[in-house]
Amino acid sequence: MNHRRFWRPLAAAALIFSLASCAPSLQQYQHNTPRLDLQQYFNGRVEAWGLVQDFNGNVTRRFQVSIDGKWQGDTGTLDEHFVFDDGEKQFRRWTLTKLDSQRYRGTADDVVGEAEGEVAGNTLRWRYTLRLPVDDTTYDIAFDDWMYQMDDQRLFNKATLSKFGVQVGEVTLFFQKVAPAAN
Repeated sequence: MNHRRFWRPLAAAALIFSLASCAPSLQQYQHNTPRLDLQQYFNGRVEAWGLVQDFNGNVTRRFQVSIDGKWQGDTGTLDEHFVFDDGEKQFRRWTLTKLDSQRYRGTADDVVGEAEGEVAGNTLRWRYTLRLPVDDTTYDIAFDDWMYQMDDQRLFNKATLSKFGVQVGEVTLFFQKVAPAAN
């Protein structure tokens, strides 16, 4: 079998697909209000509801997540408690660092390397690779999250999930600020 003939069409298709699915420019949101301040929004209790869709758009999971956020200076901790529609529970602790007025870095136990985020106006683009266990296998899935603050209480999130540059699913979330951090 000629391996070049096999891989060439696959590589060309992946390139065309990746060019067709380019994300919008973050800077187009720089004048949108209210201005997203992660230290303010994710300080205290936030509840969220979401769903996972496969590459065909079929809803495969639904979930609720309770987030407790605390900041000390430019370092924040977000404790996320997930409950899925099948009863599964998961926990993730993010450690976020504000690098400057627009850029953030984050780590979590199931994140490969570091997450990178940038804010413009009411919008955050947050990119990372998450190590996801599925049955007896673990997959490294790239997440490209776009978060849009609607008002002081509500934020929407749309994430595309990809493997080897090919979109394999989407996650949609709605966040609701419940309570500020206790002093």
